[in-house]
Amino acid sequence: MVGIITYGAYIPRYRIKLEEIARVWGDNAADITGGLGVREKSLPDMDEDTATIAVEAARNALLRRDLDRDAIGAIYVGSESHPYAVKPTAATVGAAIMATPVMTAADYEFACKAGTAAMQTCMGLVGSGMVKYGVAIGADVAQGAPGDALEYTAAAGGAAMIIGNDDPIAEINRTCSFTTDTPDFWRREGQAYPRHGGRFTGDPGYFKHVQGAARMMLEQAGTKPSDYDYAIFHQPNAKFPQRVAGMLGFTKEQITPGLVVPRLGNTYSGASMVGLAATLDIAKPGDRIFVTSFGSGAGSDAFDITVTDRILDEAVFNRGAAPSVEGLLANPIYVDYARYAKHKGKIMVQK
Repeated sequence: MVGIITYGAYIPRYRIKLEEIARVWGDNAADITGGLGVREKSLPDMDEDTATIAVEAARNALLRRDLDRDAIGAIYVGSESHPYAVKPTAATVGAAIMATPVMTAADYEFACKAGTAAMQTCMGLVGSGMVKYGVAIGADVAQGAPGDALEYTAAAGGAAMIIGNDDPIAEINRTCSFTTDTPDFWRREGQAYPRHGGRFTGDPGYFKHVQGAARMMLEQAGTKPSDYDYAIFHQPNAKFPQRVAGMLGFTKEQITPGLVVPRLGNTYSGASMVGLAATLDIAKPGDRIFVTSFGSGAGSDAFDITVTDRILDEAVFNRGAAPSVEGLLANPIYVDYARYAKHKGKIMVQK
């Protein structure tokens, strides 16, 4: 059975409160935080980008389970903010974790679901026997134009899932996807910030696709929401995943462990995978996890996952060897808008 054999996450320590962003742009902070359900968001340090976040997430996964690097045959990094337009982040990750040369490596783009698409690719390669281990990463230093609504949630962070069939800590029972051409969000080549078609964002974009993939998964698996202990839905804010969970029949208790967006913001390609990592941090053998990502443009990937006994077998996997998502969210360093703008490259320092 193909599954997750180890995982890791990384979140920068720097944070900015949404009320500080609202102060600069003259918006009502209470309306912003209440409407989004987000209190603060992460931002990168001056020397952090998608590549460094992806590397740290992969290294944390390998701290929990020290694999033969020569057996890593695939590395895929999903992101909307790769540091190079032409130069793969995946190759940098491979070198940093001492896994090169790699049989196949590539960067993925499908808005916020590029990381889960990478998971599906690794599942196919491992399942076919082409590779022993595949590294799937979702990471972003998300972009939002100054003063735009996206600026309130666009955050930094990511997670890595290493896929294999060698004593997985969580078996992936099934996956499926639901995709249409829906122009709810885009960024053209050379543009610094994405744009969004407001009326397409909610029902035609997020809710149609998340429900489409989720209902397809429930039908294919022959399951119902109450069969799962936990559920993770893409979290661009705190309101959308809670609403779609209720529409599908999932409870607040099922989604709360993976709902990290109120203290993190939207890490784009990392969002669903960081939520999954937070859930795996507390999961027990036999727990069943339902995951549905979403990427603008638009599509969703759904997964049915069962946690195995190996998650507690320290001879195979040491969950405490790397920081938990809760640990990564702890002890933040808060900044004002000026320092935030400097970290995000919104203002340039002349040397």
